[in-house]
Amino acid sequence: MQKGSRVGIVCCSDGMNIARQQEIELLRDTLEQMNLVPVFSEYIYAKDSVYSGTGQERAKALMEFYTDDSIRAIYDISGGDLANDILPYLEFDVIRKNHKFFWGYSDLTTVINAIYARTNCSSVLYQVRNLLYDHGDRQRADFCHSLSALDGPLFSLKTAFEQGERLQGTVVGGNIRCLLKLAGTCYWPDMQGKVLLLESCGGTVARMNTYLSQLEQMGVFAQIRGILLGTFTEMEKAACRPTMSALVRRFVGTDMPIVTTKDIGHGTDAKAIVIGREIDLYR
Repeated sequence: MQKGSRVGIVCCSDGMNIARQQEIELLRDTLEQMNLVPVFSEYIYAKDSVYSGTGQERAKALMEFYTDDSIRAIYDISGGDLANDILPYLEFDVIRKNHKFFWGYSDLTTVINAIYARTNCSSVLYQVRNLLYDHGDRQRADFCHSLSALDGPLFSLKTAFEQGERLQGTVVGGNIRCLLKLAGTCYWPDMQGKVLLLESCGGTVARMNTYLSQLEQMGVFAQIRGILLGTFTEMEKAACRPTMSALVRRFVGTDMPIVTTKDIGHGTDAKAIVIGREIDLYR
């Protein structure tokens, strides 16, 4: 993006608590210091329970950024549970015609994968509020280097092979809990030949086993080429056994490539990855 580019700021999931207004204003100032012009949706702060607006209202605000030719990218600063509420109101033909990169993480896994499933357009799994936190200096530097193209240090992942020699394919997925909200809907991405990215904030062994069982019963593991595992915050904090990679091996066996990375997840040091773009990793 060029200097002075306008970017849309939305909350498609839970509305932000008004107590975080100072943080959001700091984000505005930070983006402006990077020579971007943030334009905020009117549906940012929660005003009715956790809702900043109805699903239809939040979807309309997002679509207005897609149809505004002056907006170069869209950053979702929310998370939580409500993002799939907007999906029936999105105009996917318009999104395809006016493609611009949508950035979000966690619950926005639903929107990101729905966009890919319905338009074949890529989005970015990343929380732009990471520019403000304890790894902010590095995040801001990496973010600035990646504004002109979706590459550079913000997208450079350190990975380790758990099994297999090569992981190649188009990446889909994200937060495992939120991805599974799309199961059985027209927003579920085609898994054939894909690399499935999985990460999580909450949940230990029993919950992860439940999610993996559902993926297995949906036939996902028979379709994909391999798995990229990000961080699993609660599991790792509790030093759970089996680990997530060991648990995954129980479901996919020894032949499927499994790669891990500490760079994708809910940590404030997390990097970005493009959902809907091919990766090719070698041991």
